[in-house]
Amino acid sequence: MIEHVNLILFSVLNAHAGLTGWQLLGAMFAAEWLIFLVPFSLVLLWASGTGPRREVALRAFLAAACALTVNAMIGHLWYSPRPFVAEIGHTFLLHAPDSSFPSDHATSIFSVALVLAFSRVPLARSLGLVMLPLSLIVAWSRVYLGVHWPKDMIGALLVSGGFALLAYTPVAQAACARALPALELVYHRLLALPIGRGWLRP
Repeated sequence: MIEHVNLILFSVLNAHAGLTGWQLLGAMFAAEWLIFLVPFSLVLLWASGTGPRREVALRAFLAAACALTVNAMIGHLWYSPRPFVAEIGHTFLLHAPDSSFPSDHATSIFSVALVLAFSRVPLARSLGLVMLPLSLIVAWSRVYLGVHWPKDMIGALLVSGGFALLAYTPVAQAACARALPALELVYHRLLALPIGRGWLRP
């Protein structure tokens, strides 16, 4: 039943064989470049130089890292062939024929977007609320271009949502608060020169 629905959704979302022009370029941009919002948002929060912003950046990073680790375990234990491996639909993006479930791209951006969106830090919340709809565009584009199934995106959202919730548990918050001073010390030592010259905030 699930596979039947997955195939129906894929047939609806996957692009037609003659896709060209701005539609192809736009979908490829979404599929390959919007993911860079993840490091951009985390670096921006850290570089702003305030404790709460850095703590939520750390929380989002750890949520994404843990979610991607779970993805790797799932892919190792259960191989899910990509659409082009199964010779279904149309593919417009080169990709290794590794396991498709869950999507790493969607997991990365969903995890960070959800953690930031539910933060009480204004800048983090704003970034998260911008990233959430863009996360859906990333998920759509990778199905549209034929390198993922819809079920891969649902799996990514479930894994990401689970770790985003865990990021706000008291245990996770306490762990991040304890780890933050040590990470700031490493940051200060590694980037002492640009910090000392005022190029970066301490």
